[in-house]
Amino acid sequence: MKAEKKEQYAVILDVLQKGRSDDPRPIYKREPIIQAVGIEQFKLLELVPKSADLKTHELVYIGDEEREKIERVKRRVGYGDLTPTARLELPFAVERIVKEHKERFVDFFNKAISITPRMHMLHLLPGIGKKLMWEILAARERKPFASFEDISQRIKAIPHPEKMIIARIMDEIQDPEAKYRLFTVK
Repeated sequence: MKAEKKEQYAVILDVLQKGRSDDPRPIYKREPIIQAVGIEQFKLLELVPKSADLKTHELVYIGDEEREKIERVKRRVGYGDLTPTARLELPFAVERIVKEHKERFVDFFNKAISITPRMHMLHLLPGIGKKLMWEILAARERKPFASFEDISQRIKAIPHPEKMIIARIMDEIQDPEAKYRLFTVK
């Protein structure tokens, strides 16, 4: 079995100065908690900060080297474990990650393959059916896509390809039983 790859960086979704409200311990024994989303595999995490001066949407290092702002990664959480604030901020954090790492997601359009004889990775993006999938495949065969703008100019039916990616990532995060995962890990 392949060892699970660790997230190196995460975007902060919510800062709980006094820990989780459902923590049964007395308030003075609770530790501050940060809820965050990883930028590589979109793992939802709870982190323990070194100091309380962290802000929502801040990018923090959580890898194995010396961490400046995070003491430790406490645990992985599911979408249902997120606070209402974290749930509200998650789509904005995902959008930021997609826009800051656009080459990775444009590459998805260039390298997506068939999963089964009847199912293609592109079908898993919201709004893409057979006809649109064939149009994308023909366009990328002529010349690989260079950017989101290139995709929207060459494929008129896709005005905002980044929104399709964001919607798919949000679906995968919210549905722990999703059969196919393009951008997240279970």
